[in-house]
Amino acid sequence: MNVSLKSAALAGVSADLVTVEVDVSLGLPAFAIVGLPEGAVRESKVRVAAALSNCGYALPPRKVTVNLAPADLRKTGAAFDLAMALGLLSGIGLLDPKSLEGLMVVGELGLDGACRPVPGALPYSLLSNKLECKALLVPRDNAAEAAVVRDCAVIAVDDLPSALLHLTGETVLPRERPTEVVSTSSKTEMDLAEVRGQDTAKRALEVAAAGGHNLIMIGPPGSGKTMLARRLATILPPLVFEEMLEVSAAHSVLGLTSAQAPLVTSRPFRAPHHTVSDAGLVGGSNPPRPGEVSLAHNGVLFLDELLEFKRHVLEVLREPLEEGSITISRAAGQCTFPAAFTLVASMNPCPCGYLGAEDRACTCATAAVERYRAKLSGPLLDRIDLHVNVPAVKVRELTEISPTESSQAVRERVIAARSLQAKRFAGTPTRTNGQMTLPQIRAFCALDAPGKSLLERAIERLQLSARAYARILKVARTVADLADAPSIEMPHLAEAIGYRTLDRRGA
Repeated sequence: MNVSLKSAALAGVSADLVTVEVDVSLGLPAFAIVGLPEGAVRESKVRVAAALSNCGYALPPRKVTVNLAPADLRKTGAAFDLAMALGLLSGIGLLDPKSLEGLMVVGELGLDGACRPVPGALPYSLLSNKLECKALLVPRDNAAEAAVVRDCAVIAVDDLPSALLHLTGETVLPRERPTEVVSTSSKTEMDLAEVRGQDTAKRALEVAAAGGHNLIMIGPPGSGKTMLARRLATILPPLVFEEMLEVSAAHSVLGLTSAQAPLVTSRPFRAPHHTVSDAGLVGGSNPPRPGEVSLAHNGVLFLDELLEFKRHVLEVLREPLEEGSITISRAAGQCTFPAAFTLVASMNPCPCGYLGAEDRACTCATAAVERYRAKLSGPLLDRIDLHVNVPAVKVRELTEISPTESSQAVRERVIAARSLQAKRFAGTPTRTNGQMTLPQIRAFCALDAPGKSLLERAIERLQLSARAYARILKVARTVADLADAPSIEMPHLAEAIGYRTLDRRGA
C-alpha cells in the first residue's frame, strides 16, 4: 500500500516542501529510504522502527520503501521521523490515509516514541501557511514558535500514540493558541547616559542608528569605543513583526530559539571574537548554514579591534555590506541568507594604540603604522559610512555629575527619523537611508549649488571614490531627517563630510 504526506526540508533560512511517500509491499523484510538522504535521515529507519515497536505497533514482515520527493533535493536532519512513522501506520492499516491529506508533519522521534523538537519550526510554519495546509503537526516544544504565524493551524503532539489518536479521531488535540509577540528594547540594563564625554561619537551613534549606517571608531585603548558600541542597540527603534520573523528565521534554523523564547523580539547584537573564521562570520558548511552576519540581520554586528581580524575574513564582508544579503555556494547547492545589519567596528590608530594621543607618546615606527592600517582595505573602508575619532576621556569629564542624554531620549529622535524614511521608501524594499539605491539617491539627496560646490571640493581634497560620494549623500540625508528638514542643507552636508576621518591623509 502506498501512502504520501507532506513534510519539509530546511534550505538556508527557509523550508522546501518534501513529500514523504511510504510503500509497504510483499517481499523480503527490508526498510529502505531513498531521495538523497543524509546520515541523520538514513538513521531514521532505526529510530522509527524502534519507536513503533516500543509503542506497541509491530511492523509486519514486509518490504518498506520510503521516498523523499523531490529526489534531487538533499535531505538532512531528523525532522522526517514523525511523518515516516505516520505513513507506516497508514500503510499497515492502522490509520486512514485520508486523515493525512492537507497536513504537514515534522518532528524527531525518540526510541520510546516521544516527539522531540527540531530546528526551524518558524520556516516550517511559514511554508505550511504558504501552502495553505489545514494543520501543521509539530513536537510540543516547537509549538510556541510555530504558532507565531497566526494563520497557521499548529497542533502540538507529545508522542507518536497521541498523534495517532488525534488523526483517528479518538482524541482531538486542540489548536495551539497564537503566540503573543511584544517587541522589546535591546540591552535595557545599559544606557547612553553612562558614557561621559565623547559627544561627537554619541552623535555619530545617533546618525548610524537613524539611517542604518555603518560606523568605525578610532581611538586609543580605554577611550570608550566598546562601551559606546554596546549602547547602539539601546537607541535603535523596536522591531516590527515582519522584521522579527526575518531575524528569528536564522536563529531558528540554528536551534537558538526555545519554547520560552520562540521569537527574537529585540534588535540582535552580535560581537564575534577576532579569531572567527570566514565561514563563521558569513556562513558556510555543507549544506550552508547562516553565520554571524545573518544572526545580526536587522541589528548590529560589532567587530571589536577590527584590525586583529584576519584580512581575508574582513574581505568577505564586502558583499553583505553592499547587498544586505550573502550567497553561499557549495557543491550541494547554494543558499542566500539575509544580512542587512549595521556594522560597528573599533580600532586603535596604531599597533601600540597611542598615535595622536595627548598624554602618551606613540612608540610605533611609521612603517609599522602603515602596515597596521593596510589590514583594512580601501574597498572595505569605502563601505563604512561614518569614521569617528574617539580620543581619550579627560579626568574632569569622568567626574562630572551633570546629567547627559539617556538612550530613551535619543531613541525617540531615531524613531522619528525612521518614520520619515518609512514614508519616503513606502512600497520599496528599502527601509533606511543607508540602503538607498542610486536612483533613490538622485531622487532624495539633491543638493543646491553651494552644496554641490562644497561636496566637489571635499571629493577632490580627500580623493574619495564614487562609492564614498554616494555614502556622504546618504549620511547627509539622515542628518537632515534628524533635523526634520525636507532637503539637505549646508550644515547637514558638512557634518556628513566630517565623518570621513580615515579618508584624510595622515589621519
